[in-house]
Amino acid sequence: MEVGTEKQESSKVAFVFPGQGSQFVGMGLELYRSSNAAKEVFDQVDDILATPLTRLIFEGPEKELEKTINSQPAIMATSLACLEAVKGLHQQDIYLPVALAGHSLGEYTSLVVSGALDLADGIRLVRERGKLMQEASEMRPGSMAAIIGLDEVTIEEICLETGAELANINGGDQIVISGDRLCVARAVDMASIRGARKAIPLAVNGAFHSSLMAPAQEGLAAAIEGVKFHNPVSPIIANSTSIPLTTAQQVKDELLNQLCSCVQWKKSVGVMIDLGVSSFIEFGPGKVLGGLIKRISSTPMYRDRHVETLTVGDLSSVMKVAEASAAGGLLGRPLPAS
Repeated sequence: MEVGTEKQESSKVAFVFPGQGSQFVGMGLELYRSSNAAKEVFDQVDDILATPLTRLIFEGPEKELEKTINSQPAIMATSLACLEAVKGLHQQDIYLPVALAGHSLGEYTSLVVSGALDLADGIRLVRERGKLMQEASEMRPGSMAAIIGLDEVTIEEICLETGAELANINGGDQIVISGDRLCVARAVDMASIRGARKAIPLAVNGAFHSSLMAPAQEGLAAAIEGVKFHNPVSPIIANSTSIPLTTAQQVKDELLNQLCSCVQWKKSVGVMIDLGVSSFIEFGPGKVLGGLIKRISSTPMYRDRHVETLTVGDLSSVMKVAEASAAGGLLGRPLPAS
């Protein structure tokens, strides 16, 4: 799965991978039917987990797919299948992305792509993470909400007053809060009073990236210690710190830290732009990250930078990438190849 083993000329491309919530029944089905490379990913995941996860992805039921224990490996499998479908059609030289990043669960996908984890260890670790998070959610029920139209300082004040916690600083004007259900409900009401354009409870089954996930930490730490990590071949921009991760130990520390920490997506995108990234390619279902990156790059701080985004999530987008590659490279630059 990894993008390469030797550094080559910088391509100024970053790969990004979506997190939980982007899943839907039928994602990846066209690729499974049309791309041997994508089919191989799904088949391998089923074999590794010894369960027909692919059938659940393609046929549902939706409520079963939405369960954290299923949605996390399902999204990882689909994201990897999208990347492998592109690589299966690509015939040019190998180039590495300047950086990789993923939103929450997507960070684990970036580890597989970077070679920090092999597919078997990555998918098993994500399955275990999902199980532990689901158990923590049942032990300490909570909720999440997206606040749109208030600045970070104001939302931090609201969290301090209500007991809610910052979970995702997504960029633009979108911040997600998390925590005890009553605390989040109070924060939503207070945000509306203080002028938020929208304050929307999210359809999730837990208070992710909050202290309510603490019961999952011990089990996740044990799972991480049981897996062999490697140094990533391209830096991974950490969710919790926005610092580029270049060693196996840094990766292990980040995975444990991000479970209960806020996802600093806005800062992470800024770091990648400052590294010279001008093209962001989102591999996986949905177009959430591409939209966030567009909003972040349009802020005054980055308005003078030319930033492109492309989402590769279905057969038509894979073919679009193949056509661009045949014409001289994806967005003017070659993609990594297997």
